[in-house]
Formats: sequence, C-alpha cells, structure tokens
Amino acid sequence: MSGSGFESESPHKGKTGLRRVLNAFFYSLAGLRSAWKHEDAFRQELILALLLIPAALWLGATGLEQAVLIASLFGVVLMELVNSAIEATVDRISLENHRLAKRAKDIGSAAVLIAIVNVLVVWGLILF
Repeated sequence: MSGSGFESESPHKGKTGLRRVLNAFFYSLAGLRSAWKHEDAFRQELILALLLIPAALWLGATGLEQAVLIASLFGVVLMELVNSAIEATVDRISLENHRLAKRAKDIGSAAVLIAIVNVLVVWGLILF
C-alpha cells in the first residue's frame, strides 16, 4: 500500500506519450488474438460481421445508412468482447457457482443479446 492509502496501480499506468499509446495498441491486439483463440462466440460473430459488411455497403442507399448498418454489426462484436472479459474475470476470481457470478455473466450475455436485437432492428428499418 502506498502512503496515500490506495493500492498501487499497474506499473504501466506511469507510461506517457507514444510509449503509452504503443503499449495500449499492442495490448489491444493481444486481446483480439486471445478472444479469437478462446471465444467461439467472438469468432462466429466477427466472421458474420465481416460477411455482412459487404452486404451493408451494397444494400445501404447512402453513406449514412451504410455506416449505421456496419456500426450495428460492430456493436455485437464489441459487446461480445466485453462479455468475454466479464466471464474471464469472474472465472479468474472463482469457478464456484455463486449467484453474483451468475448475475454478472447473465448481464454480460444480455448485453450481447440486446446488441443482436439492435442489428435486427437497424437492418429491418433500413432495408424494409
């Protein structure tokens, strides 16, 4: 514990400028590689998004429509990354069945579901 009464932060928090930006970039790439390697749902949703992006570019009548169609797809991928991070954190703390662990995982899963419903609504409103 430091003299201020707070726990020490990560030693990487002290990095500034370009070093911090580069560290963040490489940590992000490592996170994407880890999600690809360990998370089936992430792989499936990313592949589906990559397949639907050309359809969004073809079906969207304007640049704004195309952007919204694509953004909705990335919303699913983003929520899956957050959900996977929540699940990994909960599992790191304990593999014991606990109501709060279940709640955290269920809420993360609900976020993914809402993102998927958002894709259906957005694509439905724009295309039909």
